[in-house]
Amino acid sequence: MKKRILLLAGVVLLGLLIWFVRGRLSRPAQSESITAGEPKAAPVEPVRRIVAASGRIEPISEEVAVGAEIPGRLVDLLVEEGGEVRRGAVLARLDDAEYRARLDAAIAVKRQREAELQRLRNGSRTQERREALALLEEARAVVENMRLESERRRTLFRTGDIAREEVERAERQLAVAQARSAAAAERYSLVDSAARVEDIARAEAELAAAAAGVATAQILLEKTVVRSPLDGIVLRRHLRVGEIVASGPTGQPAPLYTLADVSRLRVRAEIDELDVGRIALDQPAWITIDAYGDRRFNGRVARVGKILGRKTLRTDNPAEKNDTKVLETLINLDPIDDPALRATSSPQIGLRVNVFVDTLP
Repeated sequence: MKKRILLLAGVVLLGLLIWFVRGRLSRPAQSESITAGEPKAAPVEPVRRIVAASGRIEPISEEVAVGAEIPGRLVDLLVEEGGEVRRGAVLARLDDAEYRARLDAAIAVKRQREAELQRLRNGSRTQERREALALLEEARAVVENMRLESERRRTLFRTGDIAREEVERAERQLAVAQARSAAAAERYSLVDSAARVEDIARAEAELAAAAAGVATAQILLEKTVVRSPLDGIVLRRHLRVGEIVASGPTGQPAPLYTLADVSRLRVRAEIDELDVGRIALDQPAWITIDAYGDRRFNGRVARVGKILGRKTLRTDNPAEKNDTKVLETLINLDPIDDPALRATSSPQIGLRVNVFVDTLP
């Protein structure tokens, strides 16, 4: 019995010894972990790099509405939808009969003003000067004759051969002749002298006004021909030959054509208001198009809007929020990828695309 008790006590002591040794061996590792003082790091949520949005393809020039600057009836439309045009090419013509008549009338008025000014600068003709001089000499001769006759009558009155009334009649005739001579002298001076400065200035002003009238009529006539303001293609034609071009509700003429420069394409993206703080110029971006599968077309952010607006692009997702604000952002496509989208020309304009912007390049 005593041996069993001793054996049991030995087993217990051995177990305690093993437990103690294991505790000592594990304590330093725990101490090192504590002394390091490194708290266990909390898991960091990864930063989202890519901003996704919806967008549409548009020409680099945007869409340009081209119309006539003056009202009139269309007599010719030279370009169809999808046709290519060059800057300055004729797109349409209006009936110009009225404007040609205005130009002819303005030219006639200008010619009249030119003749009047030239007459003033040249002065009177030689024949007019000769006529005025002859009249002056005739009046002077009459005066001399009346003076001699008056002296003769005074002599006869002093000798008592004639009455006083005859002397007075001769003196009156002399006074009339002298007045006519003075008038003839003024007439000759007027005909022989140059035009006054103020008369020439007035004639020059009238000529300038007539020239301005011709220029205005010429400009109006030229506006009957509608020309392309850019190199591009015709996206839409709005009117037909024979229709009247008139001003719209805003006072501006109704457009005849909608043109676009498709030598380069870009994308107008609508960035959600929650992501606008991470969009910046020159960030890399790419687009995908359902019609092209998984192919990516690369580009860069070229312009970031300054004001939020309403969302205009809608998807088929019923859970999509349509009351959110968006910021329009323009993305220029890389020259390498751009030609692939322009291969079919205008049908790509307005195509809806998926836009992705890398905000942490």
